[in-house]
Amino acid sequence: MLQKAGLIASFVAYAFNLLGELAWGSIETKYRQIQFLSRPPLTEHGEIRNIVIIGASYAGYYTARAIASNLPPKSPYRVVIIEPHSHFHFTWVLPRCCVVDQEHKAFIPYGPFLKGAPEGRVRWVRDRVAKVDRDGVWLEKSREQVPYAFLVIATGAGAAEGLPSRVAADSKAEGVALLQEMQRNIRQAHRLVVVGGGAAGVELAADAKHKYPEKHITLVHSRKALMHRFGPGLQAAALQGLEDLGVETILQERTATSSIVEGHINLQSGRRIECDLLVNCTGQKPTSSFMAGLAPEAISPTGTIRTKPTLQIQDEKLPNVYVCGDVAAVGIDNPNARSAIRQGMVVGYNVVREATGGSPTRTYNPFWGEGVIKLTLGLDKSISHVSDGKTELWWQSKETNRELMFAEAWKHLSVKPFEDGDRAEKQVE
Repeated sequence: MLQKAGLIASFVAYAFNLLGELAWGSIETKYRQIQFLSRPPLTEHGEIRNIVIIGASYAGYYTARAIASNLPPKSPYRVVIIEPHSHFHFTWVLPRCCVVDQEHKAFIPYGPFLKGAPEGRVRWVRDRVAKVDRDGVWLEKSREQVPYAFLVIATGAGAAEGLPSRVAADSKAEGVALLQEMQRNIRQAHRLVVVGGGAAGVELAADAKHKYPEKHITLVHSRKALMHRFGPGLQAAALQGLEDLGVETILQERTATSSIVEGHINLQSGRRIECDLLVNCTGQKPTSSFMAGLAPEAISPTGTIRTKPTLQIQDEKLPNVYVCGDVAAVGIDNPNARSAIRQGMVVGYNVVREATGGSPTRTYNPFWGEGVIKLTLGLDKSISHVSDGKTELWWQSKETNRELMFAEAWKHLSVKPFEDGDRAEKQVE
């Protein structure tokens, strides 16, 4: 009990410290903005320098907001966001959207979150990056070179199989269609096999079994426990939750094939499982290959990009390049939106300091409280969990809303739920 009380006290202390850090950073930024007022205004033909941000998920979007909203009006810098998606992908809800028809709510329009930035200081480019060099970023489709004064890598991690972890589509219409196809496949299947016992696999299997109790659903996981990156309390609760629903769970087994053969899949042990739908929930990898030509030594064996505490890339020749989010090697076992947001704010603060004549002083130190997770175990139950590596704290909740905070996410990104139209398509090039 005392250990859990200490865990809570530590979390509260961290929250207050973070609020103080944000307040002091805001004061300093305002001071630098005032200093800029004494400078001569930019002329019509004055040089505009680019702060290029690659990726606009949580890390990149928050970085863009932190920079765009804090650049002084007379600043010669412009934020250029390179993002192939037409909408922000709310990835946390994708397993639920693979089962329940709420797919259109997983795509949030870009743009309003950056409202308030100086006019003409934000440019959206809807494209992918083919390569990066010291002079600029080369785009895949347009083949344009976008020069940069500062570069932020926030490309996150991708899943080769796409759903249920990621949506392998750039437009909302294509993404909605993929989710609807997955819903249809699960609805029509009689025997579903889910491979992977992380959050996506557990949640998909639980939701599908809850909605379709007559189906036989099997989850295959290669480790000795589900949710193996978390504490034993969550591992046991996840297993119990699946067993209560009637999901068959097979641990310490791997599939021998990646597809269904004659109505079966084979495990490496030789066991055969009847199956008419196979869903792979493994294989997320950092998106960093385009950096191989610029900073190969900074890319770790796992594909993450090594950084300094200031989140500058670990390369002394590239002090103007920053990395944040799931693609950054910052010592986090379970990257998530909370850590990505905080990293984005650190990068934004440091870039604004440099852009206003200072030096990067803010550092990112991983905090265990950022690893809190809410794992759904069916459509009406969840378990929340947090651990500092020594002590665990978890609690179960009854879920009355199957929307999983869709509306809150839209509001958080300054968009009215669930108004979309063509706004996002018109905001990107």
